[in-house]
Amino acid sequence: MSKEILRAGIHGSTGRVGHLLIENLKNDEEIKPYMLHAIDEFTFEVPKNTKITESYEELFKDSDVVIDFTIAFATETLLESALENPTPLVIGTTGLTLHQQNLLEEASNLMPILYSTNMSLGVAVLNKLVSLASKTLSDFDIEIVEQHHRYKKDAPSGTAMTLGESAAKARGLELEKVRVSGRNGLIGERSKDEIAIMALRGGDIVGRHTVGFYNDGEFIELNHTATSRDTFAKGAIKAAKWIVNQKNGLYTINDCLGL
Repeated sequence: MSKEILRAGIHGSTGRVGHLLIENLKNDEEIKPYMLHAIDEFTFEVPKNTKITESYEELFKDSDVVIDFTIAFATETLLESALENPTPLVIGTTGLTLHQQNLLEEASNLMPILYSTNMSLGVAVLNKLVSLASKTLSDFDIEIVEQHHRYKKDAPSGTAMTLGESAAKARGLELEKVRVSGRNGLIGERSKDEIAIMALRGGDIVGRHTVGFYNDGEFIELNHTATSRDTFAKGAIKAAKWIVNQKNGLYTINDCLGL
């Protein structure tokens, strides 16, 4: 890419993270908000000379990179359009179905895509720590608890699932074969390989994830707390600057950070 200012397209621009992306991009010297995809009205002022569209074709045509923070079916529509208009993508939407994940991989054959369930730099490091702890503390029980605001629609969170995958992979396990996301009644003793992922919802919690490793006589808990959605916006912008210079393929925030 040239050293000219990058044109960022935002999918989900009227949302909470979309608003933060626009505010952060306004003050960035390398990348600016240029094309905003919106089907709802804006409740805040957008920068001058910023284009607003409902057309996916226009979104891709006038963007060097598109950042997506929406919901699963909207991301699916975005990916279907991207197949016809290959453009670097940064996607932070969670709760994707298997079909949508397959569509993500298909699209990555035609363009570079960075997909992460959490754009926080701290969570990227947490995943590495979880993998190390899971492998090293092989006899410890693993329990994951995630907390989010009352409006979050998917559960468990995508971040918690990614943490669970990191823990399971480090032990040579398949998460879906050992995952427990609820306990009730007389269920018997906990199995050795079991990895629990529990979801709490309430208030305005931005996001808190705790991965605990429990053994007789001792335990370790690794925590990450997001106190502002600005964390996700800043991470996505860093990812956008990075992904435009990558070859076609599917990447994560860990790739961007060199972890």
